[in-house]
Amino acid sequence: MKKSLIALAVLAASGAAMAQSSVTLYGVADVWVGSIKSDTAGGASTRTTSMVSGGVSTSVWGLKGSEDLGGGLKANFQFEQGVNLDTGVAASGFDRQAWVGLSGGFGAIKFGKTGTAYDNVQGMSDAVFDSDLAPANTAGAGVFRTTDTGKKASNNIHYQSPTFGGFSGAVSYSLDEKVAAVVADPATVTAAIPAGISYTSFNLIYADGPLAAQLAYQKDDKVGDPDAQASTRLGASYNFGVATAKFMYGKLDNVGYVADAKTTEWQVGVDVPLSAALTLSGSYAKSTDDATATTVEEERSGYGLALAYSLSKRTTVYGGFKMVTDDNGAAADVDTDVFAVGVKHTF
Repeated sequence: MKKSLIALAVLAASGAAMAQSSVTLYGVADVWVGSIKSDTAGGASTRTTSMVSGGVSTSVWGLKGSEDLGGGLKANFQFEQGVNLDTGVAASGFDRQAWVGLSGGFGAIKFGKTGTAYDNVQGMSDAVFDSDLAPANTAGAGVFRTTDTGKKASNNIHYQSPTFGGFSGAVSYSLDEKVAAVVADPATVTAAIPAGISYTSFNLIYADGPLAAQLAYQKDDKVGDPDAQASTRLGASYNFGVATAKFMYGKLDNVGYVADAKTTEWQVGVDVPLSAALTLSGSYAKSTDDATATTVEEERSGYGLALAYSLSKRTTVYGGFKMVTDDNGAAADVDTDVFAVGVKHTF
């Protein structure tokens, strides 16, 4: 009897605490199995059957929570780690998110490792579920370069505004804490300059009714490199009821921190709900690397088609294919096909 009373007292105390704060364990488990085949103009052909983690969403687990400080002010935190389901190997530490911050009527501010403002809009206007089967994405073979531009940045300060009339925005800046190494005796000791990078990023988002649009910009400044890499992304989608049309345009300047190396890219796509649980999505994407003093023009194009079926609110099965052609200038063209089926579960 005494143990029961003690247990009830503990539960009551916990309930009072939970009214003020909360912690949630969450995660995504996503994996696909498929075939990747590459053919070159010279006749060489390779085929690989693979299992890959994160077909639609990156496989992760994490903890997030908040505390009500009163007056509309909250303290918030999040820790998130990536997990490779094909090998069972987890990433080092909380490699994707590790931050603490405050939120209220002014918006929200985060300090730590977070997505940049540019990273936050990636995928919003991408078709084929922004999955590995989308021709723009790089799994197996991909058309775009700016899909790798969005970052989970360390030492990041990230501000997210409230929404006003459908508009919201965000700005982020990551501190570069890495500097050139100090060498006591240059004649006998060699030291490399750490590749520190700071990211300056912003986005502007509109979402109201059937129309959504996004604009994002990010500048990557690398220690010891005078040419900053800059990315611009414009996306839009419109829900017509029977289908949602999507468009994305991107531009990348000083690709790989090389002066005057430029890439432009675009994508069109459509999502078609076939039933309450089944959706068909397809897209076409193309990108062009401009010629420089040392390189020739290179073009990549491709298309993808996929189906996703929701078994429940938390579990989805999907499958489809994409075909990508890389016309890499002086070298032989490379054609790559990817066929895959997968399952995604959230908790």
